[in-house]
Amino acid sequence: MLRITGLWMGIIAIIVGILIIALPELIRWILGIALIVLGVMAVIPALKK
Repeated sequence: MLRITGLWMGIIAIIVGILIIALPELIRWILGIALIVLGVMAVIPALKK
């Protein structure tokens, strides 16, 4: 599974920040997708146990 380190978190945060500034109407979509991805990443390891 992909491990997200501090460097990658920083890069992702910068990209998302630029998108939010450039396209403010996409905030809901970006946050929704991010929460879904984080939820899946949290659930999958729990199911493997």
